[in-house]
Amino acid sequence: MSALSPVPDRSLAARFSDRTGTVLRFVLVTAMTFLGLLAITFFIGRIVPIDPVVAIVGDRASQEVYDATFRQLGLDKPLITQFYLYVRDVLTGNFGMSLSTGRPVVEDLARFFPATFEMATFGIIIGVVLGVPMGVIAAANAGTWIDQVIRVLGLLGYSVPAFWMGLVGLAVFYAGLGWVAGPGRIDIFYDGITPVVTGMLTVDALLDGDVDIFLNALSHLILPSAILGFFSLAYIARMTRSFMLDQLSQEYVITARVKGVSERAVIWKHAFYPIRVQLITVIGLSYAVLLEGSVMIEIVFSWPGIGNYLTTALLSADMNAVLGATILIGTVFIVINRTSDMLYRVLDPRSR
Repeated sequence: MSALSPVPDRSLAARFSDRTGTVLRFVLVTAMTFLGLLAITFFIGRIVPIDPVVAIVGDRASQEVYDATFRQLGLDKPLITQFYLYVRDVLTGNFGMSLSTGRPVVEDLARFFPATFEMATFGIIIGVVLGVPMGVIAAANAGTWIDQVIRVLGLLGYSVPAFWMGLVGLAVFYAGLGWVAGPGRIDIFYDGITPVVTGMLTVDALLDGDVDIFLNALSHLILPSAILGFFSLAYIARMTRSFMLDQLSQEYVITARVKGVSERAVIWKHAFYPIRVQLITVIGLSYAVLLEGSVMIEIVFSWPGIGNYLTTALLSADMNAVLGATILIGTVFIVINRTSDMLYRVLDPRSR
């Protein structure tokens, strides 16, 4: 073979082996992270000063009833055995019964989580649609009044309490102007009419073809989602501005300007294109925070989501519901973070 002969491509088997190894590492890291989450929630359930037996049978139960329930819950077994049984139950969807609602916790989670998911999804859409352009505009006009206004809006998003923003929003846009509907997900007149398919009222109303219910649900949804979107907008705009300022100072951007490339092309094609990978992580983290951190908004707006459910469970010492909701929220964090990491690798070959 000549010394100048081209190096043959890697074999199909080698490339398949690399991809298989990547997938296996991805699955292993995800599984270990989830196992760590289960370990944390398990030990939290053991160290909190709440007796799970008393929470079930009450403090007036006889010693025989107490002991029987104690054994039924497996609390007489070694700790490692209890953890094994805990993991097994979680993996099979058995979170126990909720003392607050009297239903299995897994049914409650399936009932309440779609409401939070719907509100957080609308919120992150608002945050991305407004936050990314605001960050780009602020960086392109760094030091000007436009930049200062956007930075002040971002500061408000970081500093204003969520419950205060919710109360002011209700007072102004609901009670004062009448532009949006009040607390709750839907007017009581429409409650229970739409068949439950996804658990998200706006989506289910569209699937059912009922425009009136869709508009009513949207009217209830828009204000809490906009407030959540404002908080995510602040973080997304700030990070976008920071990424863009770094790119606009790079030599290739200066070269593009010297060559006479239009400012619009310099900003959106040359400077913005490379930061889209970084923004995936920022948006994913913001989305996870909205799904987890919407407790105060749900309380103010009487929104029957997972945050409201978790708060009620905490106040009533309902540990099965607390641990179930915590595991669900932690799982959402894991899924979003791992998905962001996967998209990062797809869009940026250097990270593979």
